[in-house]
Amino acid sequence: MTSSTPESRGAATMALLSMAIGAFGIGMTEFVSMGLLPVIAGDLLPAVHAASPEGAVARAGILISVYALGVVVGAPTIAAIVSRFPRNRVMIALVAGLLLGGILTVAAPTFELLVLARFLAGLPHGAFFGMAAVVAGELLGPSRRGWGVAMVMSGLTIANLVGVPGGTFLGQHLGWRAAYVVVAVVFALALVMCARFIPARPGDPSRSFVRELGVFRIPQVWLTIAIGAIGFGAFFSVYSYVSTLVTEAAGAPAWAVPVALVALGLGMVVGNIIGGRLADISVPRTLVAGLGAVAAASVVVGVLSNWSIALMPALFLFGVAGQAVTPSVQLRLLDVAGDYQAIGAALNHSALNIGNSIGAALGGVVIAAGLGYVAPAWLGAVLASAGLVIAAAAFALERRRMALAA
Repeated sequence: MTSSTPESRGAATMALLSMAIGAFGIGMTEFVSMGLLPVIAGDLLPAVHAASPEGAVARAGILISVYALGVVVGAPTIAAIVSRFPRNRVMIALVAGLLLGGILTVAAPTFELLVLARFLAGLPHGAFFGMAAVVAGELLGPSRRGWGVAMVMSGLTIANLVGVPGGTFLGQHLGWRAAYVVVAVVFALALVMCARFIPARPGDPSRSFVRELGVFRIPQVWLTIAIGAIGFGAFFSVYSYVSTLVTEAAGAPAWAVPVALVALGLGMVVGNIIGGRLADISVPRTLVAGLGAVAAASVVVGVLSNWSIALMPALFLFGVAGQAVTPSVQLRLLDVAGDYQAIGAALNHSALNIGNSIGAALGGVVIAAGLGYVAPAWLGAVLASAGLVIAAAAFALERRRMALAA
């Protein structure tokens, strides 16, 4: 594992900003689909949409799941391959891959090719955030690594505050492809910035793809992946269907969907700041408290879902709770991964996007089963509670192991 001293404040700031811009693009490309599912379904699934708008939206939900699958597949695979190469060159290559995925999304002429484009667009996602977490830790030093992760992740959360609502508005008025044109422009800017400002950091030539896979022999790695996948599935069970929650359950007009996304995005910005600070104090406590808060916030969203005015602050609280968990899952994986830092960091986004896939898929299932558009909120409470149980079990096993070793 390569060690290095922290950069100067100015150099570190510009490097973090460059990666945050890339994170903004990722946040937009991943989440804007959720607000545009009805538009995409109407454009690329016209026959299904004419017969059953609800069925078309549920089918279009696969776009969310397949992007998440791309992240799950790409994060450990790419991270294991690139761990031996210089950090700055890896980051440039990953952003170039993200840019290509955005271009393919814009150009996809059919629903089937759009599904393929979304899978390819997701492949560099996890490896980008994983390597960015490692670079951020090197830039700021170990005592501020939680804050460094939060600063990179701020791009993603700001995307949910500005980019996703703005992209949703553009998609509703100019066609869904317009939103992804903006995504491609953001990634082009991030590519230039990363090439200019991320300092040269050597990789570790002794690493290899097979050696990196040794991370999967660590039981706590699997438990942490389960915490992120099941617990964060709660977040995506609600977020994936926020547009129908607002328009169908609450009975609000379509223009209220971007407003709801702003409320949720603002909550994510606040939650990211809180979560980064708390993670530097105590990762386990932040994880447990955060998952409990997600479960409670899911219930609040479900209870208030029939009142559009009350739903907006409920979504804000849900965003705070959901995003406050993310830095702790990232740092927990770095802590338990030991010498496998690059792939361990990337696995965070495999875990979160397994949660994305689980939440989106199960949310579609409960809606298609006729349980109503509020059902994903109740599902969120169940998934967050399950994640909390897994976290408690993981920490109990760790305490037992440490006691036996003492």
